[in-house]
Amino acid sequence: MNTKAIYAIGTTLVGCGLNNVFLEYIIKQDPGCGHLITFAQFLFIAIHGFIMTSKFGTVKPKIPFQTYLILVVLFFLTSVINNWAFDFNIPVPLHMIFRSGSLIANMIMGILILKKKYTLEKYISVAMITLGIIICTLMSSGGDKKKCTDCDAPIEQKQADDHFFWWIIGIALLTTALLLSARMGIYQESIYKHHGKHPQEALYYTHLYSIPGFIFYSSSIWEHMQIASASEPYQIPFVDFIIPTLWLWIFLNVTTQYLCISSVYVLTTECTSLTVTLVITLRKFLSLIFSIVYFQNPFTIYHWFGSGLVFFGTLLFAEVFTRMGQSKEVKAVQKSMKKRN
Repeated sequence: MNTKAIYAIGTTLVGCGLNNVFLEYIIKQDPGCGHLITFAQFLFIAIHGFIMTSKFGTVKPKIPFQTYLILVVLFFLTSVINNWAFDFNIPVPLHMIFRSGSLIANMIMGILILKKKYTLEKYISVAMITLGIIICTLMSSGGDKKKCTDCDAPIEQKQADDHFFWWIIGIALLTTALLLSARMGIYQESIYKHHGKHPQEALYYTHLYSIPGFIFYSSSIWEHMQIASASEPYQIPFVDFIIPTLWLWIFLNVTTQYLCISSVYVLTTECTSLTVTLVITLRKFLSLIFSIVYFQNPFTIYHWFGSGLVFFGTLLFAEVFTRMGQSKEVKAVQKSMKKRN
């Protein structure tokens, strides 16, 4: 493994992990700021791409604008819906676990659209992931509702019922985002087949062309910008500069988001798919553990069991164990051949 690959693994773990930390800081203070976070991320990547990818508009895109349109719509909706879900009583650990179910959505779309057939191992792994997500979802569903089952106050019971109703809406949003993401992946594959792979260009233009869509959420973005500006001031060490705490978290979330995305891209070009899968799965697991321990999010033995099914099922789907076994066999054969020689 070369130095570039090792660096990419390190920055993926650090960048993506920190991104989740700053996201949780934001959600703890302002759960409804999903549209603001998404807009800030898109704007940062669009500005960066304008400078580094299009060289201030002097480099023409290799993929036509019309081809990007469907991809932009799918990408925009997926990103907005994923962050919007936080406004519907979805905790960050459940959000991370639920998004690990992308393999399920990919398989469903593959069967329905591409008429693909999968091996028994694939179906078993997806069944494990599905069961794990269902367990974690059910265990996260009734926290507040269970607290009020024996209470006599109608107002408290109504609040619990309202909480559960909006939680259901949040789960529906996450499910929709999963299916849209899977459909986007299939469409992206077809674009690459016709026009070649241009990931940095696609990253830039999908974010740039999506920005006008935030007009529909301008009132929400403006409202939460004011909330961020009114948050507790924070003085940056060694610099005589004061910034509202929420704006600091948003800035750090946006920059680490870009570090995360760019690191994964380098990872896919420098490492095998096995290594990429292992690194991304490890990153998700470490982020989940940190969220539970540091932010003291409620997590029962059932959550651990469900999470284990999700992560083990993901590794099984990616054929990590099979490839590791094959790698050991190859090394054993190579050793025996060296001894003979």
